[in-house]
Amino acid sequence: MNPLADRLRPTSFDDMVGQTHLLGPNGALRRIVSTGFLPNMIFFGPPGTGKTTAANIIAQTSEKTLCRLNATTASLSDIREVTEQTRGMFGTGGVLLYLDEIQYFNKKQQQSLLEFIEDGRITLIASTTENPYFYVYNALLSRSSVFEFRAVSPKEIAAALARGLALLNGEHKTAVAADEGVLLAVAQAGAGDVRRALGILENAYYAANETEGITMPLLSVLIPQSMAAFDRDGDSHYDTLSALQKSIRGSDPDAAVFYLAKLLEGGDLISACRRLLVIASEDIGAAYPMAAAITQACVTSARELGLPEARIPLVNAAVMLATAPKSNAALTAYERAASDIHAGKGQKIPDHLRDCHYSGAENLGHGQDYKYPHLFPNHYVRQQYLPDDLVHAVYYEYGDNKTEQAARAYAEKIGALKKP
Repeated sequence: MNPLADRLRPTSFDDMVGQTHLLGPNGALRRIVSTGFLPNMIFFGPPGTGKTTAANIIAQTSEKTLCRLNATTASLSDIREVTEQTRGMFGTGGVLLYLDEIQYFNKKQQQSLLEFIEDGRITLIASTTENPYFYVYNALLSRSSVFEFRAVSPKEIAAALARGLALLNGEHKTAVAADEGVLLAVAQAGAGDVRRALGILENAYYAANETEGITMPLLSVLIPQSMAAFDRDGDSHYDTLSALQKSIRGSDPDAAVFYLAKLLEGGDLISACRRLLVIASEDIGAAYPMAAAITQACVTSARELGLPEARIPLVNAAVMLATAPKSNAALTAYERAASDIHAGKGQKIPDHLRDCHYSGAENLGHGQDYKYPHLFPNHYVRQQYLPDDLVHAVYYEYGDNKTEQAARAYAEKIGALKKP
């Protein structure tokens, strides 16, 4: 018997859960399809969000010959078989090719479809769990409309679960019950994936006592502790890392803790450690210089402890970084300097700054007239440090936080402050 998710697969957009922005009554994709116009399309999003189901429904409403390929197993010969069907099809409906997991096709395989897509013999609907802008060949991407499928909410998944339980009871002439709380718990365990949630429900149905129905104690046995949708090598992984950094940069400790937990519950200690180290210098920087040292200490502790204990020092680091004052002044200064370097500026270092610790340096004028700051009041003396063509350049601008403003006041006091 096919899995419950396949037996329950919707045959119309009205029966689908989630994706209202695309497939609801006013959804963009639904409106396009309803006109009879069928562009080449790429569906991307997490597993179990309705990409294949939507493609099936679209195929049923079209007048085209439907062909299916899965890029994980298909070869160039399979593509040739599909293209052979297009011979003599000018003036007819043509072929609708549903290509699942397109990210597994290499450039040559994707290119082989271009000629047939361009002249209309093949209309492509491709699906992928990865960001198509990273994995799909540009020429193919430019000829397609991209639609993003989003993780389905627990409330929407629960509606599908209720239908699934009714189907199971109908198939087996039983009356296994599950209250709303239980269905919501199963939906939450699905982590946005309808197929996964229906799989859990099906297991729970067969494990349940008909008198007691599906209960929370039963679910605690069937549902793994970590069911979060997490792929260390996938696009969602980098989205989570990005969300962690942006939450800390935005001074939101609650969001920072959430995204850190998402990484660690998925078992990814290394990426979390590396990103926190980056954040300490990129986003806190000179506003709180000790942040980098504290974060390094927490990361070192986490790596020595390993999971699950590693979460303790790392969450302390995340909260500290989120609540610390922020400055990217140092990084901005670097980027400005790098821009001048790439523009070919500053090629000649001033002679008085050049190395003079070798025989013959004096004859070249290297190191001459250099003023040693420690011999002057406040350990400062004004002299030229930048190359001649950049002598008036100002890369670093003091941030408006307490630490950098104190440094600015000191520079002004000793006469070292430069103004843009």
